[in-house]
Amino acid sequence: MNYEGLVRYVGNATYGAQALIALWGAYCVIMVWRRVAQKRFRNEEAQIEFLTSVEEPLERGDYDTATAICEGDQRAVPQLTHLAITNRNLGFSRLRQIVVDRFQRDLMADLEYRISWINMVIKSAPMLGLFGTVLGMMGAFAKLAAANTVEPTALANDISLALMTTAIGLAIAIPLGISMAAINVRIRKMEDLVISGLTHVLESLRNGLEGGK
Repeated sequence: MNYEGLVRYVGNATYGAQALIALWGAYCVIMVWRRVAQKRFRNEEAQIEFLTSVEEPLERGDYDTATAICEGDQRAVPQLTHLAITNRNLGFSRLRQIVVDRFQRDLMADLEYRISWINMVIKSAPMLGLFGTVLGMMGAFAKLAAANTVEPTALANDISLALMTTAIGLAIAIPLGISMAAINVRIRKMEDLVISGLTHVLESLRNGLEGGK
């Protein structure tokens, strides 16, 4: 395989690598977005409605009713409320630590794992574009060095590779960067809602436990 053929082969491989990381980045964005949507309440009013329904039985020590309200609900606050009720005999300080650890491990760690992949794609896509740019320019200069006169059309493929890979890299990174900004806002709002909800739930549970003594 001559040098020109090698440049063409590696250039096509660069296009393929960019396509793969673009698909992976889009997949991770979709998964994070769906995961957050699955775990959060649609709005604060919906969470308040849930808290109102579960705090009353917790206050009076009716844990069976509170558990029934939480069962089957995949959102974070109901799941963590169920966990708190199940472990209510461990003591309030230990219980609060268990709930916070579960939230961080089961939800936030999974989101951070996906987000790290998205950030990797955002950084890698322009780097692959730069690699294609360097590769294309190397091919163009190699043709210039190999002949006394070179027709501009003979350089078209190499220049096209240099420009296209850069443009594709930016076209991948820019939308993903915007998506990451929206995702981070969505995650922060979810965290605020979950922390607020858990504060109310744990306070009601403590009141119920103290009242039952």
